Amino acid sequence: MTNIKRRKTVNVKVGNVTIGSDHPIVVQSMTNTDTEDVKSTVEQVVQLHQAGSEIVRLTVNTLAAGSKIKEIKQRLWDMGVNVPIVGDFHFNGHKILADSPDCAKYLDKYRINPGNVGNGSKKDEQFSFMIEQAIKHNKPVRIGVNWGSLDQALLAQMMDANAKLAMPLEVDGVMQKALVESALQSAGRAMEIGLREDQICISCKVSQVQGLITVYTDLASRCKFPLHLGLTEAGMGVKGIVASTTGIGNLLQMGIGDTIRVSLTPKPGESRTQEVIVAQEILQSLDLRSFSPVVTACPGCGRTSSDYFQHLAQDIQTYLTRQMPIWREFHPGVETMKVAVMGCVVNGPGESKLANIGISLPGRDESPVAPVYVDGKKYVTLKGDKITQEFQLIVENYVKANYTK
Repeated sequence: MTNIKRRKTVNVKVGNVTIGSDHPIVVQSMTNTDTEDVKSTVEQVVQLHQAGSEIVRLTVNTLAAGSKIKEIKQRLWDMGVNVPIVGDFHFNGHKILADSPDCAKYLDKYRINPGNVGNGSKKDEQFSFMIEQAIKHNKPVRIGVNWGSLDQALLAQMMDANAKLAMPLEVDGVMQKALVESALQSAGRAMEIGLREDQICISCKVSQVQGLITVYTDLASRCKFPLHLGLTEAGMGVKGIVASTTGIGNLLQMGIGDTIRVSLTPKPGESRTQEVIVAQEILQSLDLRSFSPVVTACPGCGRTSSDYFQHLAQDIQTYLTRQMPIWREFHPGVETMKVAVMGCVVNGPGESKLANIGISLPGRDESPVAPVYVDGKKYVTLKGDKITQEFQLIVENYVKANYTK
């Protein structure tokens, strides 16, 4: 695994999951269903959890939504799904927690945005009430500050102070500092009220990669709270994946980050689970965690005689994905397995020997045979029109022989 040294934090227990530097980095996601619609919400929570989300956040924006939390949790328990559920509160969280005791009781964590819990004296009163509810029900809290909903009073104060400096910062620089101050001041206030240090997580989300790195580098140097990473609006498709991977990956490489979410905008009708898969890929690419066997495949070039190796790579990846729910239960450790599917003799044998199982398909003008390597040694040579099925069988037998309880 990686030699990245993670920043030391306290550990925060969220339901049956613990966030902090003594534990693996946690993958989170969020539903986009109407929480009042229990059936749709439960279905999406299950989908996200099955995809690998270890914590799922729900919008709790109305009293009716809050009143459904107990039923949502009960249905999940009845299905054997014990994933922690986080309530995402904005503007009226204090009212919902006051009027729906079951919401306060059955959520596993509260997410509070200090930028929109109220104004003036009401802000302190409403923030305090939400923290008191967390203390009463022994729940952790994420202090989640967002670029787009920053505490305007604090920002104005810091802007005024900045203007008096001999060398004032640009507006973005002041806003970045205000994000950190808002999070740390709110966390400090929560502890004054009585919330323990090991019940607090922090996030300071922006929508730009460089800003994300700047803010979290500052934040990490000033506290020991676990940090939740992610761009607040990553975007859609390739843009969102690249931006999230760049920002989150850079911070993780520096040892910063204890839980992550990739906030992708799904296409209409597209599964919400893509954000979970991308988050897992980020962690697996950095060797921070393993979720599924890795398939190494060459991109192809003028030496490859056909697209057969591409089809084989795709078939093997699909096969591994389908098998993982079974393998995960009966073959622990299989997620660390590496498989190579290569297209010619240049890198084929070498890459195949470095994988647990590898196959080197014939390139243009090469002998029409495909040597298979197992743990660095030549195992068999395949040929004919059943290479895919024969190679899958070799993989299956390897799993049974090497990853069995």
